[in-house]
Amino acid sequence: MFGRNKDKTQGQPSTRGSVKAPSQEPSKLVKAPARDDVKTSPKVAKETKSKKTTQPKGRPTPSRKEQQAARRQPLVPEDRKAAKEEERKIARENRAREQRALQTGDERYLPLRDRGPQRRFIRDFVDARYNVGDFVLIALVAVFFVTLFVARYQLIATAIMWIIILLWVLDTWYVWRKIKKRLIAKFGEVEPGSGMYTMNRVLMIRRLRLPKPQVKRGQYPA
Repeated sequence: MFGRNKDKTQGQPSTRGSVKAPSQEPSKLVKAPARDDVKTSPKVAKETKSKKTTQPKGRPTPSRKEQQAARRQPLVPEDRKAAKEEERKIARENRAREQRALQTGDERYLPLRDRGPQRRFIRDFVDARYNVGDFVLIALVAVFFVTLFVARYQLIATAIMWIIILLWVLDTWYVWRKIKKRLIAKFGEVEPGSGMYTMNRVLMIRRLRLPKPQVKRGQYPA
């Protein structure tokens, strides 16, 4: 009895602890999608289209190294003497052009501090009137010599000097108030430094002003 069971167990394969072998069916091959079915992004499609439509330029595109070499200029010129002479020549021409502009009032070649319609308006307004500043320097020089050589009039001369300075300050303040109102009414705003520019113009004697006055007395700007 026990022998028969033993024979049966020996004839059957043992399944304990064994792994089932995979089936021997042929694997299904996945078909790759056709090229026409692949969806490309709009950016890639646009770049591809632009590459296809780009026309040949007839010459090779220069490399970055060649472009940098073309833009690069030597820091030290080959002929230093000729370069310095050329710089001096250009500087002389610029100075001569600027001096002519200071005499004629040509806006193109005036110094930066004198350019612009507001600066021109201030100059014309100051030059069109009689200012206390036209006589301040002359009066101060006269008072100085009086105090230097005549000691007994020193106190009086000093008082006169301070009176002249006070009149000049008041006159400058009055002129600046009028100019400021006119500038705001005409241009809508006042450029920085206009007050100091007015004061320097008022203080200077008319003949020594630069740029030279371009208007006569009483010919105020519109």
